[in-house]
Amino acid sequence: MAAENEIIENNMEYYDLSVDLAVGLLNDEEYDENHILYSTRPEISLESTIPDAVRGFITYFYNALFQNNVYELHGCYESLFNKLTEKYYKNTPWPDAETISPLVNDDSYFMIFYRELYFRHIYAKLQPTIEQRFQSYDNYCDLFNLILNSEVPVNLELPNHWAWDIVDEFIYQFQAFCNYKNRLSKRSEDEIHELRENPQIWSTYSVLNVLYSLIQKSKINEQLIEIKNGRDPNKVAGEFGSQNLYRMLGYFSIIGLLRVHCLLGDFTLALKTMDNIGLNKKGFFGWGGNLTLTFTAYYYVGFSYMMLHRYIDAIKAFSHVLFISRTKLYQNRSVQYDHITKKSDQMYALLAMCIALCPVRIDDNLHIILKEKYGEQLLKMQRGGPECIPVFTELFSFACPKFISPLSPDFDNILTTTTEHQQHHLKIFISSVENQMMLPILKSYLKLYTTMHLDKIASYLEMSPENLRTLLFVYKQKSKQVKWSEGSLLNGEIINVSDVEFALEGNIIHIAEAKAPKRYAEYFIRCIKQLKNISLN
Repeated sequence: MAAENEIIENNMEYYDLSVDLAVGLLNDEEYDENHILYSTRPEISLESTIPDAVRGFITYFYNALFQNNVYELHGCYESLFNKLTEKYYKNTPWPDAETISPLVNDDSYFMIFYRELYFRHIYAKLQPTIEQRFQSYDNYCDLFNLILNSEVPVNLELPNHWAWDIVDEFIYQFQAFCNYKNRLSKRSEDEIHELRENPQIWSTYSVLNVLYSLIQKSKINEQLIEIKNGRDPNKVAGEFGSQNLYRMLGYFSIIGLLRVHCLLGDFTLALKTMDNIGLNKKGFFGWGGNLTLTFTAYYYVGFSYMMLHRYIDAIKAFSHVLFISRTKLYQNRSVQYDHITKKSDQMYALLAMCIALCPVRIDDNLHIILKEKYGEQLLKMQRGGPECIPVFTELFSFACPKFISPLSPDFDNILTTTTEHQQHHLKIFISSVENQMMLPILKSYLKLYTTMHLDKIASYLEMSPENLRTLLFVYKQKSKQVKWSEGSLLNGEIINVSDVEFALEGNIIHIAEAKAPKRYAEYFIRCIKQLKNISLN
């Protein structure tokens, strides 16, 4: 190491480059961290335990943030930080803020953003201690106080991806802390004491307060209304909302509120927060261009619809998982790939459950992918009967979010665990499934006849005529769905989603089936595409 440092010192005169000259190297195929080391190397003690490349990166990162150079910040955040993490800190923390402080002139402004990355790395790669969880919360308070409590907009520009990740990570750490706090049986006495004495740390109120404050400060809802009406949003944006940082943080906070309200089990309020956002890919990519943002929004919107029994709207939201297959090559080069793949698998599972509960025709390509992933489970759920309940339970447990409670745990009852919240929502969902688990079997008999006596179907189903009447009423109810058309996501009109209708006259059932026309064109187009793929390979 000493020999290496001597070589570096002897060659410093050849590498005395300015920060600006190093910018073009960010996306160079031959780039390595030594470019930044030599272009930004500060004069510090050679006895430092921080690797030279990391020291150079920190100084380079500091200069990019200080100069509001979004291009350089993007390269530092998206590429260099991850490369250095893999090389030096794959299983250990980055140097703490106090250690690197001399490299950046003890700049408290920079230290806030460095700590944000520092604690995020610990959450991602290691197991954070209770002290680190508290410290990360305090740092987020410093960060948001810096942005929200300033009398004038802060002179700061961040890449949109980083701005989204700040909001996303803030909510993730809140969710992780809630689950950590509710597993009292796994906590030590000292940890329980700290949790009891600090109820304000990662409280639901403080998290919601930050998100609502960012929305209000940026006037993002007012801007979105103006955009929707074809007017200039800058007229209502104000001093703060006209700045990109505030505008994007406000927009991302709306998605964050959707997520938090869904985690808390308030699915109606979750959808209400999205009133001013158009649920389409173009709208999302126009505000950040981030795949994780899009997948997060569609996942929580779709899940909220599913829990409100609006399966048609849930299916429409989940159908956007097709996008991940169309951009597979892009994803393989993206650091977002693992998150998107996991969220995609969850949405396919939710989609399978929704289709089993509300059979509708979906895109053929999507149906093929769905059968590949969950074909066996989908078949069992579509058959109905008591045998389908374990399948629904399994898929729901895999695909649902990790619910949280807004209340502090009972510190006098350490057996209380976070799984109670999961089980609560699972029971609600399974109760709804049990109410209609016999409908697929009933429908299979109704499709065989145009007129039938009530007692005859009751004998087939091995139930009393009275119970069959109840089941027929359930069928009538479930065949009607509220479907969104325009406006708020909570708006909608009632439509019929069943292809089998019936009328009950005394004990006689009159049945009518509406058969959808077969789509021959789509079948032949799909076959032609498959033939072309075979010939090309």
